[in-house]
Amino acid sequence: MGQKVAFTTLGCKLNFSETSGIAHQFEEAGYTRVEIDEGADVFVINTCTVTELANKKSRQAIKKLIKGNPSAKIVAVGCYSQLKPDEVAAIEGIDLVLGSENKFEVINQLQQIEAEGKTRVIVSDAGKEKTFTPSYSYGDRTRSFLKVQDGCDYYCSYCTIPYARGRSRNNSIVQTVAKAREVVEKGIKEIILTGVNIGDFGKASDENFFGLVKALAEVEGLERLRISSIEPNLLTDEILEFVAQSKVIVPHFHIPLQCGTDNLLRLMRRRYTTSLYKKRVEKIKSLMPDACIAADVIVGVPGETADEFEKACSFIDSIDISYLHVFTYSERENTMAVKMPNQVPLNERKSRSKIMHALGEKKQRIFQEQHLNSSRQVLFELQEMGGQMFGFTDNYIKVEIPYNKELVNTTANVLLETVTDDGNVLGKLNI
Repeated sequence: MGQKVAFTTLGCKLNFSETSGIAHQFEEAGYTRVEIDEGADVFVINTCTVTELANKKSRQAIKKLIKGNPSAKIVAVGCYSQLKPDEVAAIEGIDLVLGSENKFEVINQLQQIEAEGKTRVIVSDAGKEKTFTPSYSYGDRTRSFLKVQDGCDYYCSYCTIPYARGRSRNNSIVQTVAKAREVVEKGIKEIILTGVNIGDFGKASDENFFGLVKALAEVEGLERLRISSIEPNLLTDEILEFVAQSKVIVPHFHIPLQCGTDNLLRLMRRRYTTSLYKKRVEKIKSLMPDACIAADVIVGVPGETADEFEKACSFIDSIDISYLHVFTYSERENTMAVKMPNQVPLNERKSRSKIMHALGEKKQRIFQEQHLNSSRQVLFELQEMGGQMFGFTDNYIKVEIPYNKELVNTTANVLLETVTDDGNVLGKLNI
């Protein structure tokens, strides 16, 4: 019987995409992929470093696996391993530490460990990395995260991701479309484009994101294409106008805001103003009134006074966005923000986070209620919980109905009836 491998993934959708790519390598090498609690010969943890809390969660995940599986090989890969390799390697029981650009070498490096019998740390200089390694997630046969871009050239004042992921890079449109076809051939109905800064696609191939979107929309057999997170300054009118008339690209946009005042956006070195952000939201809603618009917001950044925070809340309340991803600022080594004056006390950050979360929940409830008593197409997934099954509308409302295995990985017309206590929408098949 062959060896078994299991995976834990922390952080973003890009990490989930890359974990699947690593898993595919293991499967090709004869390993059997199992769940994390089934016991395995090798455990791979794909780490995250977007906040200090993410670092802590990564350490905890590594230590838990080491404690529960003393005879297994424990491998840490990804962004936390890239930025803090010595810290990871110091964890007693770790066997292999690979940085962001070395994570796809894991099988070869495991063979080296067998030969050497000691912890191995391989971390390249991410800033010099020019190779793009494509990947996509698969497993539930419904939705797949397709990696189309990696790295970032923006260097916002609070962010370590350019140091962990390197410069912006990508495959060509032709190569990316070929990967999308592979995904569709596996029976997957929806592709979600993912990367660090996907709107920056094309730097490495003299192409652009609009060209990529147009090409992917033509992939035969693809039912849905979801753009995912894209910077407001890179989400152009021509992209929005194309999405509005597309039968494949869904009306769902994830547009990072980060802060709701121009002063804070300038301090964070963001490349847009609140007026540009508002203009993007208004353009989307004028073209696609039912569109879902999500925003990332960071609270407690240096320079965020009580007045600035109040202005940010007012701005967010005034624009027609559908839900928020709220992050609490945490100091990151080697960033400009650490050295800035007017740091916000931790207790104040936490209290502002609660206020912003409440605002996000209000926005989401309003958006969901706007769609009650209407019918939408829902793509149902494999998961069953308490006799219910779940799926997403094209505009990203999570819907639940009584479980029916015939509906798994199919799209059905559903009447949206009521919002549940946990934020989903109860639906009824509209036959």
